[in-house]
Amino acid sequence: MLHAEDVIIKPIMTEKSYANIANGKYTFEVALNASKVEIKNAVEELFGVKVLKVNTLRYDGKNKRVGVHQGKTKAWKKAIVAIDTNPSDEKYLAKGGKETKVNKKYKTEIEEISSAFGNN
Repeated sequence: MLHAEDVIIKPIMTEKSYANIANGKYTFEVALNASKVEIKNAVEELFGVKVLKVNTLRYDGKNKRVGVHQGKTKAWKKAIVAIDTNPSDEKYLAKGGKETKVNKKYKTEIEEISSAFGNN
């Protein structure tokens, strides 16, 4: 089991990923052996948001050559995380069939990434 700090390596900020922030989708480079559940739990723990969906893409290293020297770039994994931009109270049935609400405070955006680009 990986710690949250070990799962999320860094945010990926490209034109496409920056445009997706308006839709509540954030892009991160994650550990190669991290599962979708671990990525979801890490983002919720580190940023205090409610994650709805996690899509992952795995990139194998490419063969590169500089003159006579050959090598390979590192393999890496990307995760696109969709967060709940309008979180509501969670409801469940308690003992006796009574409906109970859990009032959890979730953020509607990840400020650490949005503020780096002056989005606020």
